[in-house]
Amino acid sequence: MPDTDTEANRWSARAARYARVGANVGGVAARLAGQKVFGRGTEASNAAAIAGALGGLKGPIMKVAQLLATVPDLVPPEYAVELQKLQSAAPPMGAAFVTRRMMSELGPDWRSRFQSFDLKPAAAASLGQVHRATAPDGSALACKLQYPDMQSAVEADLQQLDLVFAVQRRIRSVIDTREIAKEIGDRLREELDYINEARNAALYGRVLAEVPEVRVPAVRTDLSTGRLLTLEWLDGEGILNFREAPIEVRNRLAVAMFKAWWHPVAQVGVIHGDPHLGNYSVFSDGSGQPAGINLLDYGCVRIFPPRFLGGVVDLYYGLLHGDRARVVHAYETWGFRRLSSELIDTLNIWARFIYGPLLEDRTRTIADGVKPGEYGRREAFSVHQALREKGPVTVPREFVFMDRAAIGLGAVFLHLNAELNFHRMFQAEIEHFELEALAARQRTALAAAGLPQPE
Repeated sequence: MPDTDTEANRWSARAARYARVGANVGGVAARLAGQKVFGRGTEASNAAAIAGALGGLKGPIMKVAQLLATVPDLVPPEYAVELQKLQSAAPPMGAAFVTRRMMSELGPDWRSRFQSFDLKPAAAASLGQVHRATAPDGSALACKLQYPDMQSAVEADLQQLDLVFAVQRRIRSVIDTREIAKEIGDRLREELDYINEARNAALYGRVLAEVPEVRVPAVRTDLSTGRLLTLEWLDGEGILNFREAPIEVRNRLAVAMFKAWWHPVAQVGVIHGDPHLGNYSVFSDGSGQPAGINLLDYGCVRIFPPRFLGGVVDLYYGLLHGDRARVVHAYETWGFRRLSSELIDTLNIWARFIYGPLLEDRTRTIADGVKPGEYGRREAFSVHQALREKGPVTVPREFVFMDRAAIGLGAVFLHLNAELNFHRMFQAEIEHFELEALAARQRTALAAAGLPQPE
C-alpha cells in the first residue's frame, strides 16, 4: 500500500479513536450519573463496565486511567483494581512509518547518524516507542520516538477526563478534583516535550552522580528533538525477577530504589513521578551480582517549590514528635484551608500510613504484616468515610504525583519484601535539611539542566 494511503488510514483511525473515547467515556459518565454509583451499591459491576469501555482505547487515556487508580480515594477500590489491570501501550508503529518519523525528526540522511538502528521497537508505551540503536562510536543507544499527533490525542483525552471529574464532583463530592485535573493535564502535556525530558534526565544525572546504587542514562542531545529522545542504553533485568532472590539482594535493590526516589527530593526538590515497574531495571556488578537500579524514564518528573518540601519535613517531624502545631503548619503550607480539628485528624490517618515506615526506628517490611492486597485499604476507607461527613476537601495539586510516587515506591518494596530500617534511611537524607539551602541547590541544579524554576 502506498505511504499516502497508510497516512490517510492512520488519520482516519485516530479520528475514529477520538470519537470512541468520547462515546465510551461519555457513556460511562452517564451511567455513573444515572445510577449514582460513586461510593455506593454497585461499584463492582460498574468497575467492570468502565474497564470494558476503556479496554480497547490505547494511548494517553490509558495512562490517565492508571494514574487515577494510584491516587488514594479518588475512585472506589473496585475501580482502582480494574483500572490497574489496563495496559497503557499503544499499537506499535510499523517499520515504514518509523522510517518516515525518523526522517521528519533528523532529516533524510538520518541513517548516517547511526551505525545501526533496529526498526522493530524494543518497548512500547502510551506516548511513544523505544528502538535500539548503535552510535558511530559503537555505544548502545535507546531512541524513544513519539507516536504521531500525540498532542491532539492528549487534549482529546483530557477533555474526557474533565467530563468524568465533573460528574464525580456532583455525585461523590468527598474530594474536589479540579486541582487534580489541572495537575494531571500539566504533567501529561510536559511528557510530550522530549527536550524537557532530556533536561530532566540531565538533572537526575547530576543529582544522582554521587549515588553509585543508581544509574542514569546519558543524553545524546545531537540525536534528540522535541519528539525523539536518544539516551545511553543501560542493560538490566526486570526488578520483579528478583522477588525470590536472597534477602540481602532484595534489600540492596530496595535501598537503591529508596535513594533513587528520596535523594533527589531531599537535595533539589524533584521526584520521579511514574512508578511503573518498566521504568526500572537491575544492573549487575563485575561479578554478575545485582548491584543497583537503572532509572530509565524521565517524562514524568515533578519539581516542587521549596516550601512544599518544607511541609514534607514539617509533617514528618510533627508526626514523629506528636507536635500537632507543626502538623497543622505543614498542611497550611501545602494549601489546605478551613482546617477543623476533625479534618486534621482525618488527614493524619493517611499521613501516618504514608509516613508510617519512616517513623519507626526498627527493621521492618513496608507492609509490616499487612497482606499486600490490603495494604492501605483500611486507611483509605477510613479517610473516605470521614470525608463523606466532613468534606469536600480540595487536595493541593502537588499531592497527585507525590502520593502516586510514594505508593509506587511502596509497591516495589512490597514485591521485594525487603526488610530495612526506613527511618534511619530517611533521617540520613534529611539530616541537614534547611529550606534556604535546598532552594539554593535547586536553583543551581535547574539552571545547569536548563529547566525553569518552580513557581
